[in-house]
Amino acid sequence: MFRYLFRSSIALATATLPMMAGAGELRVFIPEGSADAVRIVDPQTGASLGRIENLLVVHGLAGSLNSPYLVAGSYSEVDREEALATPKPTDVSRDEHAAHHAKPPARIGPQDAGISLLSVLDAESGELVRRIEVPGAVHHVAISPDGKFAVATHPASDGVSIVDLTSLELVAWVPTGPMSNYAVFGADPGAVYISNAGNGTISEVDLERGIVRRNLLAGEDPEHLVTSLDGTLMFVADAAIGRVIELEMSSGRELRRFEIGGEIHGLDLSEDGKRVLVAAKETDRIVSVSLGSGEITSAPLSPAPYHLTTIPGTDRILVSSRDEPKVWIVDADSLSALGEIPIEGEGHQMVVQPPS
Repeated sequence: MFRYLFRSSIALATATLPMMAGAGELRVFIPEGSADAVRIVDPQTGASLGRIENLLVVHGLAGSLNSPYLVAGSYSEVDREEALATPKPTDVSRDEHAAHHAKPPARIGPQDAGISLLSVLDAESGELVRRIEVPGAVHHVAISPDGKFAVATHPASDGVSIVDLTSLELVAWVPTGPMSNYAVFGADPGAVYISNAGNGTISEVDLERGIVRRNLLAGEDPEHLVTSLDGTLMFVADAAIGRVIELEMSSGRELRRFEIGGEIHGLDLSEDGKRVLVAAKETDRIVSVSLGSGEITSAPLSPAPYHLTTIPGTDRILVSSRDEPKVWIVDADSLSALGEIPIEGEGHQMVVQPPS
């Protein structure tokens, strides 16, 4: 857990976009963790298209085709009293300070939690729209498919924050389970699924009601999640165990287990939805699981493949390294590395902005 002086965290996010792609061009946003920035790249060439800076320890990042925003989560926190005592920067007006660092009128969430920040960014320009206080360090973020809500997981507080993306306010806190980790949506935009790494469950959260509808059993250490293209199946990275679990979402029934071996981390579907691609961090491999035959193939990728994102329309995936400041461009079929993108810090939850 990181802990920083709040004075640094309220600096306005700045977008440096000298090579920014035009509207409708494919871009990938890569959170750079301890480098306090999000890098924007062309997934075909690996060329840098710009950088959004002053995003403190940014780990979680989310976007949606139906939202004009990106939402970035800070994996750091400070004491609330310390935060409230911090004066606004001298070069920022009172109105600007209020707009960029909004807080709810009443405390939502665990009363003993520190606070962290969600930064709402304009997805086209990268400019900061609003900063929202949330209870505790943010791990991962998701935006509902209809663009109405953003959800942030808080592992140290065992729950999730729900933000209304119309009012840009924190509207609910929902306890889910120990070490809430990842958030993903299925076919219903009103329900988000949260992996609880501390007790082997996945919570189905009703966003409008702010409640857990049900809990699904999912191995021992569920972390990253992805759902099938039709929203009927969920694939769970049982991270420390080194396996992927396939669940039927309607019943919660476990259908299959795919043994990968060693600690795993990120996963995603191939663009056609016929394979699950897995970052095998401990064994330095990229792994492909055929959902038709169950066959598992792999290729070496070193060191420590970490977060993984499929790039639509390119037959490629991007995979970050946990140990080195780079992201690989990988052929989704052969699993061979085609190139590397240098970054700063560590590459975390990457977001693709497809052509409009």
